[in-house]
Amino acid sequence: MSNKLVTFLLGVLVALPAFPAFPAQHVAVHPRPPADSGDQATIREIIDMERQAREASIRRDADFSQRTLSEDYVAITPLGTVTTKQDTVSARKSRQLRYDTIDVTDMVVRIFGDTAVVTARADVKGHQLGEDFSGPYRYTRVWVRRTGHWFAVSYQATVTQ
Repeated sequence: MSNKLVTFLLGVLVALPAFPAFPAQHVAVHPRPPADSGDQATIREIIDMERQAREASIRRDADFSQRTLSEDYVAITPLGTVTTKQDTVSARKSRQLRYDTIDVTDMVVRIFGDTAVVTARADVKGHQLGEDFSGPYRYTRVWVRRTGHWFAVSYQATVTQ
């Protein structure tokens, strides 16, 4: 089970949704008042980053992680293990991690200037070194806009029932 939890983090570190690409997905902005047009545009950008991240995980695209994780990126696995950008890129390059599906629902995107906080549920099917790590998770990812580009700076995943 411990490899299952670590595997989920390493593969989904930069991995999730967008509007029509994920029919079961629910995207919302809570509990703040309705977003202004600037926030709505930013929310669409973040949702697109999450979609690209999900696709990169399924394709095992290490270049996406290299481009979109900040140099000071820190992730915390469901077991409390701390991982870095280099850990994530290495895990992708090893190709020993395989995602069959990542279905994201209950996504909430909150915008705070040049920072976006994403929370969501991810139902994952996949294997690492032959061990199944499929199951339901909840995660939080923090994106920061630097020099006009969005970078993931933090990620945390939790196994759910």
